[in-house]
Amino acid sequence: MIKKNIVGTVTDIVAPVAEEMGIILWDVEYVKEGAKKILRITIDSEEGIDINICEKFHRTIDPLLDEADPIEDAYYLECTSPGIEREIKTDAHISMCLGEKVEIKLYAPKNGSKSFVGILSGLDEEGKVLVDISGERIAFERKEISKMHTVFDFE
Repeated sequence: MIKKNIVGTVTDIVAPVAEEMGIILWDVEYVKEGAKKILRITIDSEEGIDINICEKFHRTIDPLLDEADPIEDAYYLECTSPGIEREIKTDAHISMCLGEKVEIKLYAPKNGSKSFVGILSGLDEEGKVLVDISGERIAFERKEISKMHTVFDFE
């Protein structure tokens, strides 16, 4: 099974569990890190996520994944929180992070820079990501963004 099908199949299995538990399914990834293959399921909630919620979710979905057996190879199952500086990948992530300070990294320079920090203000009618930077609204095409994540000021 190719990675995209694995992610889709796993998402179909665990999304109803997340919904039933009042948890937001933030992301599902199947990655290789070193010699390990990892199925990483990132969850969130309006109240936040702690280790106990991650463990409860893990214990709930583990037998479902074993039964469905969507991954032929041995893998490690990780259930995690998106963290305080969370990666933003989808339209749903964008709507949940409106008004947040974000950093956008680009594949190629735009206006002489590959990194921008500003306030996420949404999507325009063409699906471009809108960020307010120093009083100016800048639109970024999705295909030019290599990574986007929230930024937390620790001060």
